Amino acid sequence: MPEKQNIEYKQSWRDDYLKWICGFANAHGGVIYIGIDDRGNVTGLDDYKKFMDDIPNKIVQQLGLVVDVDLHEDARGKKYIEIKVPQSTVPISYHAIYHYRSGSTKQELKGTALYNWLLKKSGNSWEDIAVPNATIDDLDMETVQSFLNRAITKDRIPASAADEDVYSLMKRLNLLTSDGKLTNAAILLFGKQIQALSPTTSFKIGRFGADSTDLLFQDVIETNLLTMVEKVMDKLKVRYLIRPISYKGIERMEPLEYPESALREAVLNAIIHKDYSSTWILLRVYEDRLHLWNPGILPEELSIEELKQEHSSYPRNRNIAGVFFKAGYVEAWGRGTNDIINAFLQAGLPEPVIEESQGGLSVVFLKDIYTEEYLRKLDINDRQVKALLHIKEYGSITNSEYQKLNDLKKTASTTELVDLYEKGLIKKIGTTGRGTKYIFSARNGR
Repeated sequence: MPEKQNIEYKQSWRDDYLKWICGFANAHGGVIYIGIDDRGNVTGLDDYKKFMDDIPNKIVQQLGLVVDVDLHEDARGKKYIEIKVPQSTVPISYHAIYHYRSGSTKQELKGTALYNWLLKKSGNSWEDIAVPNATIDDLDMETVQSFLNRAITKDRIPASAADEDVYSLMKRLNLLTSDGKLTNAAILLFGKQIQALSPTTSFKIGRFGADSTDLLFQDVIETNLLTMVEKVMDKLKVRYLIRPISYKGIERMEPLEYPESALREAVLNAIIHKDYSSTWILLRVYEDRLHLWNPGILPEELSIEELKQEHSSYPRNRNIAGVFFKAGYVEAWGRGTNDIINAFLQAGLPEPVIEESQGGLSVVFLKDIYTEEYLRKLDINDRQVKALLHIKEYGSITNSEYQKLNDLKKTASTTELVDLYEKGLIKKIGTTGRGTKYIFSARNGR
């Protein structure tokens, strides 16, 4: 059996492995086998009797844990030890360091990650913490009323909620602590000045030139979360994005250069799922792409690939997500990422590139499928990339131009052009022979 999230194999015992036991206890529990190699083969232990005495004692003394330590024997008579580590209900440290098992790796929890984990272990999160001295006067009544109108219209709260006072509404939305104080989530969602909680609650947008060091201009959106998405979208449409003009019959069409519904969904996701104890949401706008990054990695229940498939919703900020749901901005079905991807594909644009990066979630939206960065990820060679970039610049390429561009003989050139054709990247126009040109395939939305 291979190693996985809750199983670890070690050929012999070292006290350093107490870190792994600590990591399992702080996560979801697990099993460590001593006397088995990484491939799951029993290698055996000669001094198993000593280990059977030492290991349980060291675990109790160093970690304060009582675990099951069992001795096993395979068909060849080789002994190995099984250490069953239960999930701990309290945080466990080893030499004052908190370890955590994530996937098949062990991590040391530090800084913001440790703070949030300790909150979670106590049954709380950053959004649940009381804001000292905050009162109803710190809430923006226009935002409160707008929320009420939307939520009642969407039939997600009863109409009678309109007759409640604001304090009762906050209680209905789980935005009060047990002793009746406004939480971080309440101020974030409805507050007049959410930057009082932290300057990093803002949403930063920047227009860049050739790379991330070339900042041309920027805006900082400073408003409560329920009005933030519209202000971000308005700023993008007015200052950062263009509307290419086209016609459908006599009707003038001016859609954004990126699917607007997908961008709105992505901005909403970033706002709702952000780790608000961390840094800013950043939206970098380049000539050929948008790069949206928000702090906070995916929940343990989801991977990047699972995020792109049918999946359940695991909101980082459950009360913030609940208010956005009641206001009708989102659904609670975990479909947002799928909707974003489908909107881009239907528009003939590449699937957005989603990655975990620098402690957050990164989404890159490509405006042009024929960027060098994108092309180099395809199953084609460098010469074919050069040819596609040539078509992008000049509109077409011939076999002879391909030969000259790549210093190839005609046979090799023909083979590589045919390969691009069969992959659906280009199509032929003109007669066979010298009159043949190759242009981008309509199958790629161009």
